[in-house]
Amino acid sequence: YVLKSLKDNKLYIGWTNDIKSRLAKHNAGKVFATKSRVPFVLVYIEGCLSREKAIKREKILKTGFGIKYLKLRI
Repeated sequence: YVLKSLKDNKLYIGWTNDIKSRLAKHNAGKVFATKSRVPFVLVYIEGCLSREKAIKREKILKTGFGIKYLKLRI
């Protein structure tokens, strides 16, 4: 999933098996990596068939190529 901070317009890329709960945690300031940048909106989501594939996809999206790909899609 990809979140966009409404505070600084920067993206946050992560993975989860419960996007609704995870977004709520981000917006409640309960995620250390993002607590200073709340609020967030969900701007992109992909589904994966396994945890391992989701983690690999997250790593790809965090690369230069991945960021360019996301900016074209968002």
